Amino acid sequence: MRKLIYGMNVSLDGYIAAPGDDIGWSVPSDELFQFWSDRLQATDLSLYGRKLWQTMSPYWPTADQQPNATPAEIEFGRRWRDMSKVVFSSTVDQVDWNTRLVTGDAVAEITRLKAEDGGPMDIGGATLAGAAMRAGLIDEYVLATAPVLVGGGTPFFTALDDWVNLNLVETRTLPCGVILTRYETRR
Repeated sequence: MRKLIYGMNVSLDGYIAAPGDDIGWSVPSDELFQFWSDRLQATDLSLYGRKLWQTMSPYWPTADQQPNATPAEIEFGRRWRDMSKVVFSSTVDQVDWNTRLVTGDAVAEITRLKAEDGGPMDIGGATLAGAAMRAGLIDEYVLATAPVLVGGGTPFFTALDDWVNLNLVETRTLPCGVILTRYETRR
């Protein structure tokens, strides 16, 4: 059975995007970028909601070919492009770069994917992750909490029907002031 991990940059007040889908506050430092790149390398399959896919897909497939790309961006771009991905959307009609599109029941498909043999899966996008949270499918939460208050926007956590009890697995502070925390779901 695969492990499902939900992780994103989050403001101190709990948002992954400020009003207007502004993520300018979450531009990662070199250390944070390396953390996410290492996590990507350890991931077998990435699951994306539509909005996050539409944020990532215009840039990362060709990031390694950009004239100003740093070595870290080149490495991340190649990893991202080459890894297996699933996009869940009823409005997107085409995906590329080792990606499969699912237009049906996301929770049923995520449940099926979790039951397969394989390495860890990451899930990204507030709406998709929220559905997985409510279904009790997320095994680990990874928060890269930035020292910024954005006052509103898209929350990291969705409204839940029941409590989700967690165990703290890791806490680390990066030189840029971002606090990394990992929690496992208590089963």
